[in-house]
Amino acid sequence: MNWETDDLDPGPLPLWFQIADRLRAAIARGEFQPGAALPSEARLNERFGVSRTTARASLDRLEQEGLISRRSGKGSIVLSPRVEQPLNILASFSEDMLRRGLKPSYATRSADHARATAEVAEALGVDTATRVFRIVRLLKADDRPMGLSESWIAPAVLGAHAPPGIGDLDGGSLYAWLDRRQDGRIVGGHEFIEAAVATRSQAQSLGISAGEPLLVARRRSHAADGSPVEYAVMHYRADRYRFRVDLVRK
Repeated sequence: MNWETDDLDPGPLPLWFQIADRLRAAIARGEFQPGAALPSEARLNERFGVSRTTARASLDRLEQEGLISRRSGKGSIVLSPRVEQPLNILASFSEDMLRRGLKPSYATRSADHARATAEVAEALGVDTATRVFRIVRLLKADDRPMGLSESWIAPAVLGAHAPPGIGDLDGGSLYAWLDRRQDGRIVGGHEFIEAAVATRSQAQSLGISAGEPLLVARRRSHAADGSPVEYAVMHYRADRYRFRVDLVRK
């Protein structure tokens, strides 16, 4: 049975709710793949004999749930499922994507030493005059932009060793590089999450419009002795990424 096989039920459930439920189920079945357009308001009106307001309400609900994106001239486009990150697990982006059956990849924008900002200096325990190795990368899953990452590596971790090159950073996980090349294995950390809107530059990199919502994660990771290893700021597309918190009532 597809989304338009049967008529709507005249019972107590609102018509917009029934239409949204059918379209949601059709997306889950794969009837509408990511990037495909859902039936237009006019098509829903024609098939079910509902008002334009009712059709619009059903699509609005799916947009609120993060299943579709509605843009003028493009219609209601099905989005890729959001990647979910449990907040109690510290993992690299690569580990995160592989665990979900997605292919991670990176595009390094810059990798060089820069003067520490006040935020970075506090996180890594250095002076603001210190030059810290800074990495800016575009994070992708199945070749589609997922987020932007800005990582600062604690000077004590690199020491006199050469920092990772563009080839290292484009080729895989920074955490894996630290494990292999340096005594900088990350065993824990803490993270703060907040909301933001995309700047014009961020939007261009992520393939979205300026002003669209982003999830921002600020993470300080540490080694077994508690010393800082990395301070990272990640900006994720809110339509493709979400965090999960497992709660226990006491």
